[in-house]
Amino acid sequence: MKNREEIKDEYKIDTKSLFENNQEFEKELDKVSKEINDITKFNNKLFDGNNLLECLKLSESLSRKIMRLYTYAHLNNDFDLSVNIYNEYVGKVIKVYTEYNSLSSYIVPELLENDYSIIEKLYEKYPELKKYEVSLKDIYRLKEHTLSKNEEYIVSKLTSPYASFEDAYSKLKDVELKFGKISYDGKKEELTPILYSSLIEHKDRNIRKKAFKQLYKAYKGIINTNSELITGNIKKDNVLADVRKYNNALEHALLSDDIDPKVYDTLLSSIERNISIIHKQWDVFKEELKLKDLHLYDISAPLVKDYDKKYSVNEAKELILKSLNVLGDEYTSIIDKAFADRWIDIYPNKNKRSGAYCTHCYETHPYVVTNYDEKLYDVSTITHELGHAMQYYYADKENSYFNATYSIFVAEVASQVNEILLNLYIINNSNDKEEIKYVYGNLIKQFKGSVVRQSMFAEFEKIIHEAEAKGTTLSVDYLNNTYYDLNKKYFGKNVVVDEDIKYEWSRIPHFYYNYYVYQYATGYIAALKIATEIFNQKEGSLEKYIEFLKLGCTKDPVGSLKVAGVDLTKEATFDEAFKEFDRQLNEFKKIAEEVV
Repeated sequence: MKNREEIKDEYKIDTKSLFENNQEFEKELDKVSKEINDITKFNNKLFDGNNLLECLKLSESLSRKIMRLYTYAHLNNDFDLSVNIYNEYVGKVIKVYTEYNSLSSYIVPELLENDYSIIEKLYEKYPELKKYEVSLKDIYRLKEHTLSKNEEYIVSKLTSPYASFEDAYSKLKDVELKFGKISYDGKKEELTPILYSSLIEHKDRNIRKKAFKQLYKAYKGIINTNSELITGNIKKDNVLADVRKYNNALEHALLSDDIDPKVYDTLLSSIERNISIIHKQWDVFKEELKLKDLHLYDISAPLVKDYDKKYSVNEAKELILKSLNVLGDEYTSIIDKAFADRWIDIYPNKNKRSGAYCTHCYETHPYVVTNYDEKLYDVSTITHELGHAMQYYYADKENSYFNATYSIFVAEVASQVNEILLNLYIINNSNDKEEIKYVYGNLIKQFKGSVVRQSMFAEFEKIIHEAEAKGTTLSVDYLNNTYYDLNKKYFGKNVVVDEDIKYEWSRIPHFYYNYYVYQYATGYIAALKIATEIFNQKEGSLEKYIEFLKLGCTKDPVGSLKVAGVDLTKEATFDEAFKEFDRQLNEFKKIAEEVV
């Protein structure tokens, strides 16, 4: 592993686009830390149109400055976590941001003291206010669910105690829970979640089984504490929904994000209609792995032999550009610019944060951080993150600051579109059947992980929220049996549903995020439709997709995807995705028969 300074500059992000050096950063931080106090001068004066306009202008200016400061600090911190000064910078920026939020907290409650009709009248006299119309409408959209100032103050005070359920769960799972040592491949090591992720994909079935049994034995040991924590969290979700006058916690979660709850129900009903295709994949797994009985510790086993083709950065870039050529010259020219102008931090170095992500600054451009290891997986990771970068780029370029930030609901669509296009390009341009088989295996794995697994999580989440709301005690047995029954439903009769899986719910942190996981499934389904239509050159599909990337938050999330030709309130959209998945399963079986 090289030190940071040993990596060539061309493979490192240039943060001078944010600040020339630390001195310039510190000077701006000091300046902004004083400027945030200016936001208080509009308190109790917002319904004077000029004051409202000046308040919103100042809010935008401060938000943009804080965003730039934070991007510089956290990027440099992630590049080398051993450099303490950048960790200090991150803390200082977060402190300024927290103080600013506190100082500006009066804005929304004060605006909601009157109806939106007052704002509409102000537009006539102060037309510049229209620039902030999307944000203002969003504030008033939830007025009926917004409490009085005193009530909102009380609820805000409960934020910290309510977070204790997730905090306690995290400490229990990530700090106190121990899994013991496990022997494999001539080694004996402490079993950790990261090691488990590797061992459950091991070629040796006995090792997979041993890791599976050992992991869930540990979770069984803390299942009573976990059940109390999740019960408290579910009660919190249901209470807050009731207090804010929503019909249920699902409605609270989705309507808060301006998403039609029908999307959630349509996703789950699509599982019922297409359950035979879901079960078919397990038959494919069983046949390919040549197993008499398929157990749950087998479903992550590699479907193909090791595929170790290496790609240099230049080869990865060329492959990415070729696979994304269907998105047009402008799109690929920006990708080319991202490589040339050092928007991407490519290689790992000592003390660099692991994983990959994309962030952006409205003032500059997107930034992609990866830890490239020259495998096809790493090529896919770069193109995934560049999908995020392109949505940031277009949204920032086409919209004002407050209109550029899009919903989490659509955030994974562009990244998945890029990944799917990469896979489709390889399949259609490779002469290597092993490679084609490997890539089809990737597509199957993506659908399994993003749609099937996350939908099962989403169904479990809905069942236990509704049960608690009706007065059912979420006992250990109830949670375990409910989760076990869902596994039997999703895996079918041809898979041995090992009893240990009933403890799996207790290792999923997303169950503390109040109806979050379904978005992985809907995002992939949307991306699959968009990518396949563009790849097959369906008329108008590319133009609609680029328009979608430019929207920011100027439309609601479901409406934004409709612009791209995806209607997630319609059953047909989900059924089309399952039909494409079925085609991929058939193609995998076909190519598997040809590969000896």
